Amino acid sequence: MRLRAASPYLLAGLLLGAGATHFLRPEFYDPLVPPLLPGDTRTWVHGSGVVELAVGALVAAPRARRHGALAAAALFVAVFPGNVWMALEPGDVPRWVALARLPLQVPLVLWAVQVARQSEPGDLPGASPLRAGPPGGRAR
Repeated sequence: MRLRAASPYLLAGLLLGAGATHFLRPEFYDPLVPPLLPGDTRTWVHGSGVVELAVGALVAAPRARRHGALAAAALFVAVFPGNVWMALEPGDVPRWVALARLPLQVPLVLWAVQVARQSEPGDLPGASPLRAGPPGGRAR
């Protein structure tokens, strides 16, 4: 499979894997939650895991891929403040690791946008591909 054809599935795999780790190893994500957010840290970790799983499933499904990829781009932007917080207050994470995460968001956003752009217009739920003529193929 060529890289371009595999790209949506690799993006979906990344999202699904990351979403799963929110439940398998939530303590890894706890330091990313800024203390100014209301509520329990673990609730935020689990909630973001659910979102990553849902977005990953959308990217994996060809008919929902464009919406899923755009949601992935938005998700990567939305979690950026958590990465900034971790860079400021890395806790047990080495500071260089926390700082290295910051620029990694940019290629992730660009990747998701590229997957959305490469999705076929007919891949959207309810959309139909452009036709050469009227429905039924008969000219009026």
